[in-house]
Amino acid sequence: MSARILLIDDERAFCELCSLWLNQSGYEVVSCGDAESGLTAFNQAKQDQPFDLVIHDLALPPSFHPQDGLQSIQHYQDVPLLVLTGHDDRSLAVQAIELGAWDFIAKPVDPDMLKIIIARALDKHSLLKQVSNLEQQLQQRQPDTPDFGLIGNSASVQTTRELIQRISATQVPVFIQGPSGTGKEIIANAIHQGSSRKDKAFISVHCGAIPAELLESELFGYKKGAFTGADKDRKGLLATADGGTLFLDEIGEMPLAMQVKLLRVLQEGSYYPVGSRELEQIDIRLVSATNRDVPSEVQQGNFREDLYYRIKGLTITTTGLEQRKEDITPLVNHFIALYNQQHNTSLSVDNDACRWFLSTPWPGNVRELKNTLESAAAISLNNSISMQEIQLIRGDSAAAVTTSSGQHSEVASDASLEEQVSALEIKLIQQALDANQGNKTHSAQALGITRQGLINKIKRYGL
Repeated sequence: MSARILLIDDERAFCELCSLWLNQSGYEVVSCGDAESGLTAFNQAKQDQPFDLVIHDLALPPSFHPQDGLQSIQHYQDVPLLVLTGHDDRSLAVQAIELGAWDFIAKPVDPDMLKIIIARALDKHSLLKQVSNLEQQLQQRQPDTPDFGLIGNSASVQTTRELIQRISATQVPVFIQGPSGTGKEIIANAIHQGSSRKDKAFISVHCGAIPAELLESELFGYKKGAFTGADKDRKGLLATADGGTLFLDEIGEMPLAMQVKLLRVLQEGSYYPVGSRELEQIDIRLVSATNRDVPSEVQQGNFREDLYYRIKGLTITTTGLEQRKEDITPLVNHFIALYNQQHNTSLSVDNDACRWFLSTPWPGNVRELKNTLESAAAISLNNSISMQEIQLIRGDSAAAVTTSSGQHSEVASDASLEEQVSALEIKLIQQALDANQGNKTHSAQALGITRQGLINKIKRYGL
């Protein structure tokens, strides 16, 4: 099927001649003499036989002023539009391109050049449509997975979300392993909220924060007179979690003697409160977490092997920010929005500070990044967090930072291929957006990708 071209020009002789040229090349041409009738024809054709390309003169009746013609460009964003005018004005051409025109042709028109420009525009637009359709199909195939409070678009975060969605409704124990500050409690709470136990208690216990001699009484509770100071019965955290979810954070720090007693609870669903001979029955789902290498702890005799296999029903592994740098910008945007909401402010993070957050190692992971951002926000004197605030907080560690001249810090030499590709993509996208004053259509053309593809990457990196 031949491509349909809409020609909008007030010179009837030129329309007839141009139609002849293009008909000979196999194109179907419809011509109109003014902007209003051209737009009407374009809109009416959308349902049955839409136009594939528009050639639009800028100097049209009734005003014959090119600036008025520029305002018509916005109505033809779905197809390539070639601007045609007798005004050989470079600034006019630049304005037209900025507003979304595909190309600019000055009269008198060379028919051979016109045919080349049309063929190139149609070919590239067809390719962009195919890529856009494929991207949409890919997005439609992906399940609509909620974020569960996990911010970021890295493969690691997406896998974790998928696992949460799949296992929440089950009763299988869950073991979360990963560095500190990577959201293990958020994952545990998300599993609880997605389960049939969501209306019951979610009890979080940090095993390393409770002294070993108090951990048993805190978990199991005690009877009056069980020990000095036990002047009344007290229900333990196990009983409080009955019917709900018990989250044992840093379970790798639990003393061996307590591990034996916990194993009995998990095996039999019962326990004795301290100082009691009456067996208590409980029904809990266990989610546990640690930043330790538990298999190594088992080999060294620091963790019971039988307990390990009891709690590790399904393992979720979290990764540090060093392995998923593409999540840093979305996290910064999320935390600054949260801070603004909580403190009724309108802070933002300037470009240099954003680059610093991206290039800085975060051994404390998300928790450290959040604390740094909130500290900088707290001392900010303006509506923007800049390197001035960061240097006040971090001192010398913030000295090697990117500058506003466009220089970017290099990716670490030991960074993975994915990290290096992500860093390069961010740099190129930012440069394209800067060069095109934020215009996504022209930035996408400069990068050689579709506009929707650029938008997806901007969302992914939180730019």
